[in-house]
Amino acid sequence: MLLFNLSAQKVKTGIEVLKSQNFKMLEGKRIGLITNPTGVDNALKSTIDILHEAPNVKLVALFGPEHGVRGNVHAGDKVDADLDTKTGLPVYSLYGVTRKPTAEMLKGIDVLVYDIQDNGCRSYTYISTMGLAMEAAAENNIQFVVLDRPNPLGGKKIEGNSTEDKFISFVSQFKIPYIYGQTCGELATTLNNEKMLAKQAKLTVVKMRGWKRSMNWEDTGLEWVVASPHISHKHSSYYYPATGILGELGYVSIGVGYTLPFQVVGAPWINADKLTDNLNNLKLIGVIFRPIHFKPFYATFKNEFCQGTQIHIVDYKKVVLSEIQFYIMQELTKLYPDKAVFANADQGRYAMFDKVCGSDQIRIQFSKNHSFDDIKQYFRKDVELYRKIASKYFLYK
Repeated sequence: MLLFNLSAQKVKTGIEVLKSQNFKMLEGKRIGLITNPTGVDNALKSTIDILHEAPNVKLVALFGPEHGVRGNVHAGDKVDADLDTKTGLPVYSLYGVTRKPTAEMLKGIDVLVYDIQDNGCRSYTYISTMGLAMEAAAENNIQFVVLDRPNPLGGKKIEGNSTEDKFISFVSQFKIPYIYGQTCGELATTLNNEKMLAKQAKLTVVKMRGWKRSMNWEDTGLEWVVASPHISHKHSSYYYPATGILGELGYVSIGVGYTLPFQVVGAPWINADKLTDNLNNLKLIGVIFRPIHFKPFYATFKNEFCQGTQIHIVDYKKVVLSEIQFYIMQELTKLYPDKAVFANADQGRYAMFDKVCGSDQIRIQFSKNHSFDDIKQYFRKDVELYRKIASKYFLYK
């Protein structure tokens, strides 16, 4: 018996719409499915099982992104080729030796279907998998279908500079801002039509019904399925871009390894009250800070007592998520000049920081005075241009 009210759900996701059409577009074709545990219908049934059981659909292969098809692989660990224990279908890894489907993997497949819940942030690797799979489909003359899903950050927030050529990587695969304000279907259309892919795919997006750009996740009425080990709750995606870049440096804990991933910043050398007072005195729009004391169970500062601050988003529509972490870095340096981040962080981590930022200029310019003002213009420079580009491909109002 279901414990949630399906009638309260305002949005029908792409898989729901495909079901309502009796899978007509897939009929008589051999299907490969790129998915993970977030690929579910509104009653939380796996898209794998839905397509496998559909009498007019021939699902022949599964493709696993980071964390695997069934979510059984830890962050950053390689996904191995295997057989799906439930369906017996072959599972090909897109997060191992190769991150792009090979011609051998795609042999005999007519349509490649993508159904994964993203978190709206460029550094989250699922959209990288989607784009590379679109290229592979194009190169092998295979149709590509995106079963669209909500952007949990909504369709209006666009933040951060676009990726530069030298910093294209799996955590910044495309020249888009850090927060890009599109659904995966809209992003796929943008990548395709703006020629951000090596070759354009034969793309079809199965649109949602009921989604609006002004919706954040709570507005959809949909249940949240753990998107990755630390994006575990409906609000987790809101905090990921607020501290995720900072977390790449490893000189503070961002709550990964504690019960509040991405929502706290702390270290043994921080005074919680002083840092929190400094941050609240900035009067940043839409956010307030609260002192916190915690001890991570694993990861940075494992089993060490930390002090720091907890981020509380109080006006989601107005808050600028991705800039919060730079203000935290700024205030930490004011309080602890001997702990200035780029004088103390592991230099081996600078490369990943730059990749996630999409540029080395954020690090270089911030290092001068450890002030957000020094990077503000650079960090914001691509937002309005991308908003104009993205709006050409909006599928929802």
